[in-house]
Amino acid sequence: MKIKILLSLLTSTILVAQTIELEPLVIKSTLIKTDELRSTDAIEIYTSSDIQKAHVQNIYEFLNQQTSVIAMPAYGNPFTQKLDMRGFGIGDGYQNIVVTVDGRRLNNIDMVAPLLSAISPASIERIEIIKSGGIVANGDGANAGVINILTKKDSTREVSVYGGTYGMADGSFYLGHSDDKLSISASGEVQKSDGIRNVDSVGGKDNSKLKTASLNISYIPTKELELRAGASFARIDVIYGGTMKEFEYENDPSQQGTNAYGSSVSSHQKFDTDAVNAGMSYQINSNLSLNVDANHEEKTSNFITYSSIADYKYNSAKTTFEYATDALSISAGLDLLNGERDSHVTSYSVANETTKNNLTDALSISAGLDLLNGERDSHVTSYSVANETTKNNLAGFIMSNFRFGDHSIKAGYRYETVNYKFRDTGNNLENSHSLYGAELGYNYMISRDSSLFLNYAHSYQAPDIDRFFNKDWTGVVSFNGFINPSKADSITIGYSNIIDNNKLKLSAYYISLNDEIYYYADPSYTNSKNTNIDKSHKYGIDVYDKYLLSNTFSVALNYNFVQAIIDKERENGEDFSGKKLPGVSNHNIKATLNYLLTQHTTVALTQTYRSDAYAMDDFSNSFSQKQDAYKSTDISATYKKENYEFFAKINNLFNQKNGLWVSDDAIYPVNYTTTAIAGLKIKF
Repeated sequence: MKIKILLSLLTSTILVAQTIELEPLVIKSTLIKTDELRSTDAIEIYTSSDIQKAHVQNIYEFLNQQTSVIAMPAYGNPFTQKLDMRGFGIGDGYQNIVVTVDGRRLNNIDMVAPLLSAISPASIERIEIIKSGGIVANGDGANAGVINILTKKDSTREVSVYGGTYGMADGSFYLGHSDDKLSISASGEVQKSDGIRNVDSVGGKDNSKLKTASLNISYIPTKELELRAGASFARIDVIYGGTMKEFEYENDPSQQGTNAYGSSVSSHQKFDTDAVNAGMSYQINSNLSLNVDANHEEKTSNFITYSSIADYKYNSAKTTFEYATDALSISAGLDLLNGERDSHVTSYSVANETTKNNLTDALSISAGLDLLNGERDSHVTSYSVANETTKNNLAGFIMSNFRFGDHSIKAGYRYETVNYKFRDTGNNLENSHSLYGAELGYNYMISRDSSLFLNYAHSYQAPDIDRFFNKDWTGVVSFNGFINPSKADSITIGYSNIIDNNKLKLSAYYISLNDEIYYYADPSYTNSKNTNIDKSHKYGIDVYDKYLLSNTFSVALNYNFVQAIIDKERENGEDFSGKKLPGVSNHNIKATLNYLLTQHTTVALTQTYRSDAYAMDDFSNSFSQKQDAYKSTDISATYKKENYEFFAKINNLFNQKNGLWVSDDAIYPVNYTTTAIAGLKIKF
């Protein structure tokens, strides 16, 4: 009888009329403006509502729980995490994804992953993920795709605070005002954690602190002109532990552990970043517009443990001409980025000056310029030989979209030359490459609710400046030699269907690569180096479905199947041909069930699962230990009434152990215990 009553209640709930309807969202971050149904790319869009409902502590957590992107703390550092998408691997996948915030590129000229912790979730309007696309607009590194983050500029005002286990505490705010002439917004966040894991023998914990804030102003003096400016900063102070052996991980992943690399010392890093921006938009006529934006950013990374300091400076400016009619859209622009890294004296420094300079010159049809200048100055030590390394890039690009009836065709092209020079007392070496990026896409609207698309992209990733140097087991740093840029050809075919109660997206892809960049970790520690995989390929299927069963039940599913295969590669006598790329899980599942318990109360249950994989350094697929499957069940509850809401969330409800395997007995524990937060949000 009880079962019949429950089934009856469930059936009646599902049959309740819909009060929420799904619709195609406009894509705001790409050169050509269109919506999800007419896009020629596989794309995911997540709004501020999606982010706030997830009650995440940072953007990495949202990406890892809700999207097709995989995020893992970089060698234990939770504030700088590695990213992976479409099978490029948790080791180097982040270098194949371009990440932008309001158009400003976050990728670094060295091997430091983009710092997404500096962006408060409260400030985000939406996240747009373009898979296997974006090479024409974003250039170097868009082999897997692009993650574009757009911040809010609306009139909402809110304050949020929460506390949690292990001394977790957070306070954030967003204050906005918008009218016909003036738009101004300010946001900020302060976060701290006392830590979970022991990182030394005297009871020290992996504690962390974060402060970040931003201010943006936009003024419209005339209907044709918009002026804008902004500033932001972040201050990060984090301590994190090293690796541990497998028996230590199985016994207690919160212990200090035995570092596989000969030291049990924790890492203590302080990271500061300050950025300012200014820009304008001018509507020249009804079809032609001009956008100009400039950014300046200064960053300092201070590894206190190792007395290692690096200063970064980035200057960028972007000018875009956009021509649009009902049938034709063309976008071309001017894009400048100057990047510099100054590495100060440490015991492992090599005296050298390394620069990465990109210059995109205008093709006759594009009216575009793209400049990137990067410099690293490393000072003299007893191990060093004075040398100078430079990288110069010259490119041009154009993007267009033509629509006729139910058909849309996108075409874009980018040409780039890359020149490297290395000089020391005994060498004067030069190397150069001519690279091009291309995108060609087609979309057919089957009906007002569904469409098919086909997309081809040729992309590339030029080596970062760290790839030219190696450090042997004695600590001596040497010039590695110039390595080749990687080149990728990808084909994606997909189907989209968006109706009032269901948003379904399916896509299948194949990516063929030449010279995929990786680090060969020699088991004997004598011949490790940065190099290239001669040939490799990846293929997979992406499924996204958001289904509103009723006004009380909804479910969202993200499933990704991927195979990443090394076709041809030999290194130091080892043949990797036919092996799987390490750090790639074949199956990636994220599912969220939302239930409206009462008029004001919502409960959400999220399950994240990734199948096991080969350890990050296991290119031979022969290590005795593999990357364990990743599992986490999270539950949250929200009570929302009028202008306030109470929320609570439990992460890793069943206390699952998770870790990042680098090699045998070299494991970084990740999300390995249950944590919880509870808080209050007020809107006014």
